[in-house]
Amino acid sequence: MQGRHGARTALLLLAYLGYLLLGSAAFWALEGPAERDAARRLLQGKWDLLGNYTCLQGPALERLIQGIIQAYKSGLTLQGNTTSLGRWDFIGSFFFSISAITTIGYGNLSPTTAIARILCIVFALFGIPLNLVVLNRIGQLMLSGVHRCARHLQEKFHWKKAATLLTRTCALVTGLLLFLLLPPLLFSAIEGWTYEEGFYYSFITLSTIGFGDYVIGMNPDRTYPAWYKNVISLWILFGMAWLALVINICINVLENSNDLCQCCKKKRKEAEQNLTDSNKSSTLGLDDVESCTTKDTKTKGPD
Repeated sequence: MQGRHGARTALLLLAYLGYLLLGSAAFWALEGPAERDAARRLLQGKWDLLGNYTCLQGPALERLIQGIIQAYKSGLTLQGNTTSLGRWDFIGSFFFSISAITTIGYGNLSPTTAIARILCIVFALFGIPLNLVVLNRIGQLMLSGVHRCARHLQEKFHWKKAATLLTRTCALVTGLLLFLLLPPLLFSAIEGWTYEEGFYYSFITLSTIGFGDYVIGMNPDRTYPAWYKNVISLWILFGMAWLALVINICINVLENSNDLCQCCKKKRKEAEQNLTDSNKSSTLGLDDVESCTTKDTKTKGPD
């Protein structure tokens, strides 16, 4: 039994490694040429700028570029002769707190002072377990609601398996609409993204991947409603609970299918063993009959 579990674990690890290698090869083939082309255009733009404005010096331009990059990472952008603020106001700080304890970690905003970094460590240390407890509780409430609907349908229409299947399908479709399919329309209206970009952001955020290439409320050229980040924070909380519930259901389906395969194999082996034992019993019975016939013949002797 232990050897069988060890073989299954090794096979699972090989499949996991193969999946990672397949993804690595695909992203390397797709993103590698684009990265090299962007680097070539960036370098060409630098040399064109230095060629057109001979008063500019290379080291000074490098320092200015690095300063702009560092300011952008800190949440500052140039707007004419002024700079944009607002990423570290109370609403922006609340959204950062949500992204920290949910482990999304967009990376576009991070504390810069030593005290704030220490506070972020302590805050995440207690906040991440609390967030997991809250997500688990919300997921249980969603699941209990699905079960109550299934029981109500069973009692009213005397359905059994159909009621469970119907309620789970409705919960899945409702979650898809509320957390993945409809939010991109809001992002398109407020952020100016395409639907594909909004859908990409929705999944990357709710799955806690959080690359940071798309983040809400970060365009200095747009004016955002006061309620926007608060509503998105609630959407993240409930959407993560729903997506975790869907992932758990998928894992249970896979495990149940594996257990079903193992059960079928076990029953087939038991059936084969019973058939073998039955054949052996039949053979032994024939041997006993032949033995008894031989003994009777010897006992009676010749006439």
